[in-house]
Amino acid sequence: MELAGLSFTGIVLCVIIGIALDLALGEARRLHPLVGFGTLAIWVEGKLNHAAASRLTGLLAWCIVVLPLVAVVQIIVILAIRFNPWLGAALHAVVLYFCVGLRSLHEHTAPIQAALEAGNLEDARQLTSMIVSRDNAQAEEQDISKAAVESLLENGCDAVFGAIFWFVVAGGAGAVLYRLSNTLDAMWGYRTSRFLKFGCAAARIDDGLNWIPARLTALSYAALGNTRLAWQCWRKQAPQWSSPNAGPVMSAGAGALELALGGAAIYDGVLEQRPLLGEGKPALAKDIQRAWRLVFNASLLWTGVLFLVAVAKILNALNGSAHA
Repeated sequence: MELAGLSFTGIVLCVIIGIALDLALGEARRLHPLVGFGTLAIWVEGKLNHAAASRLTGLLAWCIVVLPLVAVVQIIVILAIRFNPWLGAALHAVVLYFCVGLRSLHEHTAPIQAALEAGNLEDARQLTSMIVSRDNAQAEEQDISKAAVESLLENGCDAVFGAIFWFVVAGGAGAVLYRLSNTLDAMWGYRTSRFLKFGCAAARIDDGLNWIPARLTALSYAALGNTRLAWQCWRKQAPQWSSPNAGPVMSAGAGALELALGGAAIYDGVLEQRPLLGEGKPALAKDIQRAWRLVFNASLLWTGVLFLVAVAKILNALNGSAHA
């Protein structure tokens, strides 16, 4: 199978290199492409999201900011591969590196655990406010730990597995399409008066792109933790969540970790009673590391499966050649 000039084996190699680059280098501190994309998205939204904006307007805005960039990436990687296959493969891997955030998940949550374990609740609250939108002014250790664990589990799909899945399906352009769509959902996909119509397309497209990755992520969590409880929580609790993808991911992850998550949380000063997630003890500081380890091990699981499939295809090809 050829994909944008690369064989399946080449794509798998790029996945391994891309993840290795992310773990070694972390998120780019300067000139990250998503920063420029965010600026563009804000500008387009300011121009098009007016009082008469409709769902069609939001879809048009999504197309304006996403499709040209995806097309540019596709053209560049194809031209690079035609010029030099190794250069093209390296470019694919670099594109994936910019689209995944495995190490950044650890970098954003490990300091929260460290602050909690040091008894510095104020720092832990401030750090948690950087990764979740809920109010943390009065949050205690269990509230902060729960927020961090939920963020890790959900972003295991949004920041890691979704990008890998679409990279395998459609190469660097697929990963970029997913990452930009996910970013627009985070910027526009709110059910507020400002974004209810304009952001509908961004939210629905992200839901569609995440449908398969979310369920593969949930399966990965279940396979690496308490499988029975993860499946039970996924089946019973996921339908109660409004998000068709966050529900399976977080309920399966909470069950795999044997933690009780979800429930009450404060947003914009209002106490919301969210559906329950998982079953077991309340989350504590040490469970933040456990959740990160689950996401990390699931990444290794996906990479290992892809590697074994690639090896099997190579062996099958060699066996076919030997009998020719």
